[in-house]
Amino acid sequence: MIAAQRRQLILESVRADGAVAITSLARRLETSAVTVRRDLDYLDSAGLLTRTHGGAIAGPPSRESPYAEKAGQAMSEKRAIGLLAAGLVHDGDVIIVGPGTTTEALAGQLHDRTGLTIITNSLPVAEAFVGSVENQVIMTGGTLRAPILALVGETTNRTLRGIHADSTFLSGNGLVADFGLSTPNLTVADADRAMAAAGNRVVVLADHTKVGIRSAIQTVATESIAHLVTDAAAPAEQLDAFSARGVMVHIAPAAGLLDTI
Repeated sequence: MIAAQRRQLILESVRADGAVAITSLARRLETSAVTVRRDLDYLDSAGLLTRTHGGAIAGPPSRESPYAEKAGQAMSEKRAIGLLAAGLVHDGDVIIVGPGTTTEALAGQLHDRTGLTIITNSLPVAEAFVGSVENQVIMTGGTLRAPILALVGETTNRTLRGIHADSTFLSGNGLVADFGLSTPNLTVADADRAMAAAGNRVVVLADHTKVGIRSAIQTVATESIAHLVTDAAAPAEQLDAFSARGVMVHIAPAAGLLDTI
């Protein structure tokens, strides 16, 4: 059975039943769980169903802000965050950089570094290093998730499982001290978790519009975050709570002064 036929049958099943499990789909389609998981990731990325742990449910995935929309939000703060976060990177480092306009701002600050190996699933992050001949960029491969211009799915996660990096830089849709970093989409969360696991330390980049917001799916627990780089408009009570939990909080004021608490 070709992929298109298999995916159509999956859609018919999930629409009829409201939810499907990977194990039952694999039996019904007489294929492997790995193949079914790959099909569900593809259909989720296309907005035709919502991926869950162990299967999928009917309906489109939770809304993600389109890239163009996010690109217009808090840009001066994101540039300041990117500049400050670049200070955590040293020439010769192996780093993983996740998707997002804030991590893209970090990438722009690293263009002139030397000896970096950058692993990313983000198209804009990779593009930021075009012409940066002193650095090596490795893209994960995977299925394109258009709203965030990033590659996700089992191919992405499998690539990341074979990597050990000095640091992983991630952003997300929400960040609260009692939950951690979060996103509305399971497939994106899986890729973020794989990136976090592949890095020796996790650095979260989040402007003030994300701090204090909780999305549906946790990607990195607060206890696994080593550094948080944000801006001066982030809620003070959240920053204090992160510090109390052992996270090193770096504040990049929009005015350009750099501070650390």
